[in-house]
Amino acid sequence: MPALSAYRSELDYSYAPGIFPSIECLMHRPEKVRRLLVHSDSRSRSREGLERLLGMAADLGIRIEEADRALARISGKENCYAAAVFEKFQDTLYPARPHVMLHCPGDSGNVGTILRTALGFGFDDVALIRPCADLFDPKTVRASMGSLFSLRVHVFESFEEYRRAYASRALYPFMLDASVPLDTVLRRRLSPEFTLIFGNEGSGLPPAFAKLGTPVRIPSNDRVDSLNLAVAAAIGIYEFSQVIK
Repeated sequence: MPALSAYRSELDYSYAPGIFPSIECLMHRPEKVRRLLVHSDSRSRSREGLERLLGMAADLGIRIEEADRALARISGKENCYAAAVFEKFQDTLYPARPHVMLHCPGDSGNVGTILRTALGFGFDDVALIRPCADLFDPKTVRASMGSLFSLRVHVFESFEEYRRAYASRALYPFMLDASVPLDTVLRRRLSPEFTLIFGNEGSGLPPAFAKLGTPVRIPSNDRVDSLNLAVAAAIGIYEFSQVIK
């Protein structure tokens, strides 16, 4: 592998900064890991997680390198002790399982948080629609705490591309002005072949989504005008997870 570069979206690889995200990468995507970077000071510290990570890398035959400057550049922090270098990937989403769709999200932190939430409540299939935050930006990977590597993920060039691939699914776009409250939707009998759709942090979903499937509103009082994207997604994912168990 050539010398490591600071992360750029056009690269075919990225980094999982942090001990726990690196463990998740090696555990769930070992075939994608090119090497493991560690800080020169890490071996002098008694860190159970680090020892586990180093043992996993050794067992898998993954090259381990000391790379203090690269770790600081990748993470933007002085106390990053490890990072897995991994090849980017795309998965095929399971058609018979619920999907979470993020339509043009702009914030890496939100995307990573939603990935972690989806995994925590049993939604293993996540679609992103471009233009969107970079799924493989180290900031996204770290915000997901490595959940990215346990999920099936796919980035689509457009919503239309997604619909061509998964044409028969029930759609639930979350919109501020939707006519159907969330609790009303949840009283209905649901097939697991559905997609929860969440829009951009600032603009939400385009108005055309109001005519697709069943637009859903999260009821709230009038003291706030809207919920943060990651919060709205967490509410929707959790509530739907309770009715499909």
